[in-house]
Amino acid sequence: MKVYYIFQLKDEFVSLYKDSPSTLFLMLKNIYYLDKTEVDYGYHLFRQLVSPFNKKELDKNLFIKYHQSIPYSKRNDIHIINNLYRNEISRLIINHYFMKIECEQNFSTFFELLKENPNLFACSFQKTDFFFLDDYCRKSLV
Repeated sequence: MKVYYIFQLKDEFVSLYKDSPSTLFLMLKNIYYLDKTEVDYGYHLFRQLVSPFNKKELDKNLFIKYHQSIPYSKRNDIHIINNLYRNEISRLIINHYFMKIECEQNFSTFFELLKENPNLFACSFQKTDFFFLDDYCRKSLV
């Protein structure tokens, strides 16, 4: 199972690191694996890099937009896509500072649904995979 964390980066960091996403990934990975004694430092660094999501608004908009779609469902705070035709099962959990996508395969329809924001950056810390969502979706169409 792949786990992706999606962050909404601040504009200044997107403009600085759009051409070198590996640098952004390393910064986020270092924060993710920080020692517990350095939580305050990591939190302040994280807050400088990432903008918060409007969790309620995003939850509501996703549900309203896709609740009549057959492969989509929502249980509590978990958005689920179970698309048998694409052999896909994906789960999306929205928090205030990140979204978490759990998928059984190497793709998720949630990437397509969220790609409209050019500041979204996805990371899989365990698999060392990272990309800007809009770039990923553009490349997968080619």
